[in-house]
Amino acid sequence: MTMVKTVSAAALAAFLAVGCAVGVQPGMSREQVLASYGTPTRTVALASGTRLQYSLQPAGQAAIMVDLDAAGKVVSARQVLNPQDFSRIEVGKWTRADVEREFGPPAKVDGVASWSGDIMTYRWRDGVQDMFFFVYLDAGRVVQRVGQGMEFPVRINDR
Repeated sequence: MTMVKTVSAAALAAFLAVGCAVGVQPGMSREQVLASYGTPTRTVALASGTRLQYSLQPAGQAAIMVDLDAAGKVVSARQVLNPQDFSRIEVGKWTRADVEREFGPPAKVDGVASWSGDIMTYRWRDGVQDMFFFVYLDAGRVVQRVGQGMEFPVRINDR
């Protein structure tokens, strides 16, 4: 891992440790956010400005979205891998691009024999339980269903 990625990962961990993006306040400049938290995982254009995505996927369980207005000032910052935000997904309407705009890149994209499209998987934490959130896409990359399941740790010495 490069030094920049290591610093960014450490900054993001600190970002999350203070809880739901408390360190990012409305009115802060883009430069202040970048100086404190490093390069975002992705930068996404929004109708009203820009979104800086700070994601801990694939290994982590959080994704912070920092929304900036057209002038580059923070409007909001929030951790989006949670039941309330997942419930905003509109089955039959949202596309893969919509999901990635709202939640960042998934931990993985794969498939199973019983589903003809891709399945996007996000890792998240519900209280003390490690969880997966699944987004099932059809061949046209439109969301057809969503679901969740518990993530059970794999231990090498378990028999």
